[in-house]
Amino acid sequence: MTSDFDALQEAVRRSAEARQAEVQFCEAFINALYQCFRHANGPGLPLNNVSLDWADDAANRVRPVPLGGWHAAWIRLGLCEVYVRVRLDAGRFVGEYGPHGQFSQERTGEDDLLILARTILRDLVRQQRGVAAQAEQRLAN
Repeated sequence: MTSDFDALQEAVRRSAEARQAEVQFCEAFINALYQCFRHANGPGLPLNNVSLDWADDAANRVRPVPLGGWHAAWIRLGLCEVYVRVRLDAGRFVGEYGPHGQFSQERTGEDDLLILARTILRDLVRQQRGVAAQAEQRLAN
């Protein structure tokens, strides 16, 4: 008879290959998005102050991260850093960024990810402008 502990070890071993593939897919997606941020200004205008720092996602409460779990990184965009997390769900990349941003990407070509990077940048601009306006209003009162 197999103990619960042994059953857990076997389940982790059996899913190792699929988990590793998922990690590689999600990390490749985040890396490609990072590259798109670097080129979001257009051809020949790379942004040099963009960097990528891999991070553990706080939502993951088990290691190794089970299939469908989140994979994350901080992407530094000059003076702003945004936390981006991604997971695979039914063949598409589902992600979150910043305090409220969400996306779902089935297509991951360079043009598709450039559109996503520019959308995230615009959302961050709106958010930062809103925060600045609120702070100015509080100071004025």
